[in-house]
Amino acid sequence: MSPPLSTPPGPVAPAAVPAAALSTASPAPAGLSGSPLRHGRFEDAQALFAGSLFVSLTLMLFAQAGLLTGSTAGVAFLLHYATGWPFGAVFFAINLPFYWFAWRRMGPEFTLKTFLSVALLALMADVGPQFIHIEYLNPLYAAIAGGLLMGAGCLFLARHHASLGGATIVSLYLQERYGIRAGKVQMAIDCTVVLLALWIVPLERVAYSVLAAMVMSLFLWLNHRPGRYQGT
Repeated sequence: MSPPLSTPPGPVAPAAVPAAALSTASPAPAGLSGSPLRHGRFEDAQALFAGSLFVSLTLMLFAQAGLLTGSTAGVAFLLHYATGWPFGAVFFAINLPFYWFAWRRMGPEFTLKTFLSVALLALMADVGPQFIHIEYLNPLYAAIAGGLLMGAGCLFLARHHASLGGATIVSLYLQERYGIRAGKVQMAIDCTVVLLALWIVPLERVAYSVLAAMVMSLFLWLNHRPGRYQGT
């Protein structure tokens, strides 16, 4: 005879979890604990080099297409077009007064990195044409591609606590201190500098230059928001 069927067992109580297991939490992954990650020296070095290289490529595109840019680079371009002085030397000299402001408001580390970035860009802008030459360049293409390249280069530098001097220092300071997006400030300054070039550069080239400034500033506006990137 088969054994009688047993009644279904009642609900099983869950096994007790030791209090020690509940109190033990896995450590949060690096960068998620609230404290920003610090970049290493090699990471800073490659970012300063890459950012300066991207911007130097933009300046070569603009020079080939007869366009301008904003900030101190735009002023250096105007003096270069008007006098024939080397762009790199003029750009480096114009940025010298801004280092005092950067040292007081942004700190020694930012100032040193900015100084190195400006020196790199000045050198690359003067030496670069010996390694690259473009036979034909449409100004519309130069404006869009150059604006994106310059925006990416400035973003590399900003995320590693550096800049290319001039108005970039001011825009980054206003973003860190007051939360005003750097892209907005940069767009206003760049467009003003480019419009001042009407007495040297033809109107069509100025219009393309304004477009390039808007493309670059929009790129920064969308990709460099306060609090989004925590690296230092």
